[in-house]
Amino acid sequence: MSQQSFQKFINPKNNAAIKEKHKQEKKAAKKERATAIEKRFEEKRALRQNAFTKNNLHTENKNVKQKNSDKEQKPSHSSVTKNNNAAKMPLNKYLAHCGVTSRRDAVALISEGKVMVNKKLITEPGFKVNENDEVIFNGKKLFITKNLIYILLNKPKDYITTTDDPQDRKTVLQLVKNATDHRIYPVGRLDRNTSGVLLLTNDGELTQQLTHPSFNVKKVYEIKLDKPLTKHDFEKILNGIKLEDGEIFADALAYADAKDTSVIGIELHSGRNRIVRRIFEHLGYDVKSLDRVMYGNLTKKNVERGKWRYLSEKEIRLLKYMNKQKRVIQNKKTASTEFN
Repeated sequence: MSQQSFQKFINPKNNAAIKEKHKQEKKAAKKERATAIEKRFEEKRALRQNAFTKNNLHTENKNVKQKNSDKEQKPSHSSVTKNNNAAKMPLNKYLAHCGVTSRRDAVALISEGKVMVNKKLITEPGFKVNENDEVIFNGKKLFITKNLIYILLNKPKDYITTTDDPQDRKTVLQLVKNATDHRIYPVGRLDRNTSGVLLLTNDGELTQQLTHPSFNVKKVYEIKLDKPLTKHDFEKILNGIKLEDGEIFADALAYADAKDTSVIGIELHSGRNRIVRRIFEHLGYDVKSLDRVMYGNLTKKNVERGKWRYLSEKEIRLLKYMNKQKRVIQNKKTASTEFN
């Protein structure tokens, strides 16, 4: 037997080296296999990504082509709609949006021949205008107001709630003259001898909502009478009093001071002229002082007599939301009436 046949037994170190070699080869093969698998995965991911990108580009191009095609077919549809909508604004509404006055008061200004449109005198409040028309009032061209102002004034006595007065009496605008450069106006009216919460703004739409009779904005007053209010008359006011312009009910009534029954708190939703004074005068009382302590969600808290402040964003939202709720209720009532 040759020496070569016993070589592996004679040199055991060589046997160990062979095992190590197999081990390293196996490890290298495993690593190579893992690399090959990862490379294959990378290739698949790249293929998927390319397919996804091509698909997106195809879809996007298709949408763009469709959009351009639609524009070509209807090139002026949106602009025509916009112009039609703009042309449907009544002149009195336009004046309100320009901050001149409320829609209701604008009717009188237009009817009196104080407004010109495109150099022509217009006396019809419902005359349709748009933003491109030249509307002149008091010799000045009007522009729709973009910057809306909301101011709460604690009105003192002896000031009237008009924008100007031929008799040169003091107006509430003199108290807020430093508040803004924009033209603002009072929402509703407080007579000369009534003090308290008064809102001034250039928001014609909100003014229309707050002053329209159908919305019945809550108003709370404190009244000082010339004598104590009797329990009998107290009940009369709650049960309803018939005045010359119809029956009136108080939503709530209370003695402000249990020891002084000549001081009364009353809540009303009516906007009729001088309604609080007329209620008590009808029953034989003389109103010594009348102060509005709440209008809608607004109070004169922390505002001294004759002073003012801007409304907060929250107060503005509440005013508009309150009217939105009432519009929904009013629309439901109208729909129900028409249905029945």
